[in-house]
Amino acid sequence: MSIPDLDTVAELARQLRVDSIRCSTEAGSGHPTSSLSAADLLAVLTARHLRYDWRQPKLANNDHLVFSKGHCSPLIYSLFRAVGVVDEDELIYGYRKFGSRLQGHPTPILPWVDMATGSLGLGITGAVGIALAARKLDKLDYRTWVLCGDSEMTEGSVWEALDKAAFYGLNNLVVMVDVNRLGQRGPTEFEWDLERYADRVEAFGCQAITVDGHDLEAIDHAFSEAEEASRPVVILARTLKGKGVAEIEDKEGWHGMALPKDLAERAIAALGGPSALVVSSLAPNAASSAITPDPKAMIELPTYALGEKVATRKAYGSALAALAARPEVVVLDAEVGNSTHSDEFLKVAPERYFETFIAEQAMVGVAMGLAARGYTPFAATFGAFFSRAFDFVRMAGISELAIRLCGSHSGVEIGADGPSQMALEDLAAMRAVNGSVVLYPCDGPSTAALVKQMADAPGVAYLRTTRGAYPTLYGPDEEFPIGGAKVLSSSDADQVTLIGAGVTLHESLAAAEALAAEDVAVRVVDCYSVKPIDTATIAAAVRATNGRVVITEDHYPAGGIGEAVIHALAVAGVELKVEHLAVRGLSSSGTPAELLDAAGISASHIAEAAKRLVG
Repeated sequence: MSIPDLDTVAELARQLRVDSIRCSTEAGSGHPTSSLSAADLLAVLTARHLRYDWRQPKLANNDHLVFSKGHCSPLIYSLFRAVGVVDEDELIYGYRKFGSRLQGHPTPILPWVDMATGSLGLGITGAVGIALAARKLDKLDYRTWVLCGDSEMTEGSVWEALDKAAFYGLNNLVVMVDVNRLGQRGPTEFEWDLERYADRVEAFGCQAITVDGHDLEAIDHAFSEAEEASRPVVILARTLKGKGVAEIEDKEGWHGMALPKDLAERAIAALGGPSALVVSSLAPNAASSAITPDPKAMIELPTYALGEKVATRKAYGSALAALAARPEVVVLDAEVGNSTHSDEFLKVAPERYFETFIAEQAMVGVAMGLAARGYTPFAATFGAFFSRAFDFVRMAGISELAIRLCGSHSGVEIGADGPSQMALEDLAAMRAVNGSVVLYPCDGPSTAALVKQMADAPGVAYLRTTRGAYPTLYGPDEEFPIGGAKVLSSSDADQVTLIGAGVTLHESLAAAEALAAEDVAVRVVDCYSVKPIDTATIAAAVRATNGRVVITEDHYPAGGIGEAVIHALAVAGVELKVEHLAVRGLSSSGTPAELLDAAGISASHIAEAAKRLVG
């Protein structure tokens, strides 16, 4: 197949501009000016450098094109029309319309989109994951291209991404920055100071190439240079926002605004009117990934004797090491692997263990990129620090990418480290994510079983683990389906149901023992699956105790186990007399026992709450 000449590329760029105006004006919204500035970059890339079979987007060796600058969706979708995978009617009349797959920002509902973007700084971190898969796992020569905006370059995650790309030597990653000088409300931080951007790029270990973003020959040369580079490349392209529409070129006040119809008509006429040019990208080299997933691989989970004390974070690491038998499982760490125990995987499968250091956003974004390539990524850090990366977790839910997260050192139970290290909001945050699974095991066997099931869970799956070691409650043959709950003790005389998870399950069992000495019989339920929750089991237990229930959690009251249980019971029509024990104030340093008691979630507080309910 012959490569189109630059005259054809110029025609393609012109068509991309016309179509970007047409679709956004028809929709009455969008970001056409941000699309017009990058049209030349995308035209040269698509026609002369991108290796991609648009009819077979799942080919293993296709290049990947990630639109970190997701708001330039008019350009993205116009490009899809130009390569023949979206027709004119869908583009012009479907863009931003209800029920259309051409949404305001791109999502993987389109097979040519790896992940949802639009949260700036996300796409580039995901692209690092895709490039990492090619270099370290797939053993393929595909390249990952990323389009960023200049406003986006103030996001810290951009620099986390470039740092990790340089650390792993990802010379198969090319970042294109559309330096059009204008952001949403006015000039960007550095406007057209390309040298200042270049200095920063070089400081992070990547190669900077500066170019006139409207000089097709110069762009073409820059891409060729990037393809020969020995390290990651960032192409800094000086462009004009609104390029091609003389009335608004480099004018403030046009960000995120569709052109009015009269202006759009003049602009389209000046650009030569609509056209129907169709181009092809270069053919990818025939190849297949070096790793074939094996979801049926034999997994020998760790076992624990009844009563044996084990920290669930340690059981997580041991189960993760067992999952190394599945070649598609990969692990990411944020430099706390010896605390989360994810480094157990490092000992058995170092080639599939990736260190992102203290860069939680990069860790989650890279996990998304790996998931987009068909891998099963497990990423762990202290539960408190996932709050820093929550936006990316949220975007993983929108992308419907299957990533597995483990938050260790949760709750006041961690003890002397103090409140800055205590995850007390994590269950609420993770429950809110689209399609998420949220799990909170109490011992070694339940942790190991749930880690194994997480590998095949849809979407975002979150496992909460504790710092301290607690007795093993379950035997090796006990099953823990996602969406289940366990009744650990019950009798016909039960007056109150005690519901806990993780550390508070052990406190509930201790409370049950103390209450039994006072002839108060209680039922104890392990709510290890916080989302989805086992409404049937919990409702049956609470009905049997005449609606009396004590729910105890090592978490703030908003959005955690208590609200999950109360909502489930309300939907089930159970009339409640409820005591909800949770952490309701700012904690401090201390021993776990002191802090659980001070928070009002220790066994003695649970017993008192139960006695209040029975009068």
